[in-house]
Parts: sequence; structure tokens; C-alpha cells
Amino acid sequence: QVQLVESGGGLVQAGGSLRLSCAASGRAFGDYTMGWFRQAPGKEREFVAAINWSGNPTHYADSLKGRFTISRDNAKNTVYLQMNNLKREDTALYYCAAKSDWFARVYEYWGQGTRVSVAT
Repeated sequence: QVQLVESGGGLVQAGGSLRLSCAASGRAFGDYTMGWFRQAPGKEREFVAAINWSGNPTHYADSLKGRFTISRDNAKNTVYLQMNNLKREDTALYYCAAKSDWFARVYEYWGQGTRVSVAT
């Protein structure tokens, strides 16, 4: 079992930045591929970014490349999502998730989410 707790969400002005964190506990964090997803009001959950257990490779939703950066610190059992130049359409509930293999299609563990609101 892996428990995931997100933090770092909040209200930010358009053009601003936020860094989300996801702290993991339970089984060896360093074994897992980690991902970030988001769900905007009235929309389906969508993929944001993923990072392999070693930190490389990473993968991003095409629309977010260049603005969002995923990273991890295995010593701290934490994965991060740096979000820059935020836009109103980035408003969503952001979730982190874990899966045991980079090529697996299903994420096995999910956090409860942290809310990001971007004001214009």
C-alpha cells in the first residue's frame, strides 16, 4: 500500500506560479512511477505529467509542456509539480498517483487532491 497526500494548492493570479507536493508513505516510494492528474469543474480527469522511479524519463500532456515541470526526491518520498505562467484554465483539483511500472496503464494509488484556483 502507498498513501499519497497532496499539498500546495491555493488561489493564484493568472501568470503566477505554484508548486504542488505529494508526500508518499507506505511501500518503497522509489519503486513507483508517479503521476499528476487534474480535474476541472464539469470536466473529466486528465493526465498532466509522469515521472519514472529514477527521475527519467518524464512525460507531459502536450498542452502543458514548457509551463509545468514534474520532479521527485526519493530521499524525501515526495514528488513535485512546478506550475508556471498559470492560466484560468489550469483551475482544477490536482491529484497525484502511483503505479508500479512505467508502462502500466493503470495507476494503483491516488491521493485526495489539492485544489488550484487561478484568478484573472
